[in-house]
Amino acid sequence: MRSFILLIIAISTVLTLTAQSDTSRNEKVKTGWNLGALPSVLFNSDLGFQYGALANIYNYGDGRMYPDYKYSIYTEWARTTKGGGINQLFFDSKYLLPFDIRITADFSYLTQQALDFYGFNGYDALYHPEWETDSDPNYVSRMFYRVSRNLLRTDVGFQRKINGKSLLGLIGFSFMDIASANVDLDALNKGKDPEDLLPDVPGLFQKYKDWGLIDAPDADGGKVSFIKLGLIYDTRDNEPNPMTGVWSEVILAISPECLGANQSFTKISATHRQYFTLINEVLSLAVRGGYQGTISGKTPFYMQSYMINSFPRSTTVDGLGGSRSLRGILRNRVVGDAIAYGNIEMRWKFWRKYALRQNFYGAFSAFVDAGRVVKKHEVNMNLVPDVERVLYFSETGEAWHPSIGFGLRLAMNQNFVVAVDYGRAIDKRDGNSGVYIGLNFLF
Repeated sequence: MRSFILLIIAISTVLTLTAQSDTSRNEKVKTGWNLGALPSVLFNSDLGFQYGALANIYNYGDGRMYPDYKYSIYTEWARTTKGGGINQLFFDSKYLLPFDIRITADFSYLTQQALDFYGFNGYDALYHPEWETDSDPNYVSRMFYRVSRNLLRTDVGFQRKINGKSLLGLIGFSFMDIASANVDLDALNKGKDPEDLLPDVPGLFQKYKDWGLIDAPDADGGKVSFIKLGLIYDTRDNEPNPMTGVWSEVILAISPECLGANQSFTKISATHRQYFTLINEVLSLAVRGGYQGTISGKTPFYMQSYMINSFPRSTTVDGLGGSRSLRGILRNRVVGDAIAYGNIEMRWKFWRKYALRQNFYGAFSAFVDAGRVVKKHEVNMNLVPDVERVLYFSETGEAWHPSIGFGLRLAMNQNFVVAVDYGRAIDKRDGNSGVYIGLNFLF
């Protein structure tokens, strides 16, 4: 922790020394089409090389609406040499349809060979990092806390102003086809040296199925269709990185069997975000608080970690934990029938520059994240042997899962924002730390 704090101080000092003295917002208006792109090249010893790219295309029209845009088209394509893949196309426009209707549309197909799975109800489920550390004497498998998932997702939403400029109504429709399975060890072991092979042992997901903690009809996934109805209150001065304003939304996700769902359920998501200017155009404070829970029916396990929003802003929609919710905490570490979470983030725009006919700024952020389960996912422990119950489950009870960290942003024309975040879990039961590279501010 001491080294982490010193690292934050060192980076802050460097940014202060290199910052431009002129941080005023003196931008040139953008018109027409503009492209921002970022390559994706990663390596994981088990999943192989990932190669691909993401791009965001904006149309600013004649510039009268800048920094707002007429159309935004986001696309991401990536592959891993062991069979994983990302395919996403997202469209957003406030000006395509009449009557001030904003349309958002997302089409995604995600093949995830090793999605995180740590059980249900936060700290009720014990996490043993030594079981996935191959240098530890108690090593079991690097894939012990993983599950394979293929997700086909279609999401279309319509927003319209109800009263003046601030209150909006939302209606939308989402369809997801989810296939869950044990990790394909044969595929991941292909081409490995004998000493690097993943052991053929059951992972946590298989154990949960054997113990009946995951209902047999849900274990392989299923189809989910739901209607989204919501109210949004939005007074932000700038969507990508507001300096002032409020952005709050309450959304009902209604999934009836008549729309093809395996079972009916309704979830509610309520999120409040507020932004405060501390130094005009330079320093701001952003806060977010949220709640999501089931209010009727029974939500299948594969939908408990899905974060409901007015529209999906990225390929990653799982939580709590990870890049889009609790940075530094293991992804999907906090899964329950109802969850609450909060984020506090200080944002400092330390540099501005007009170059290559583009408006750029750099920003540094420091944050605190926290979340917890407030209503537990129902599990029946009758089939769990006593000798294993003490290894996999805790009776100490759930609590808040906190993390801290910092981030850097490079923004082009305010809308295309390259993001790098480093988060560190406060409690070792949530893992150690995480580095995340992607787009946009968290909220």
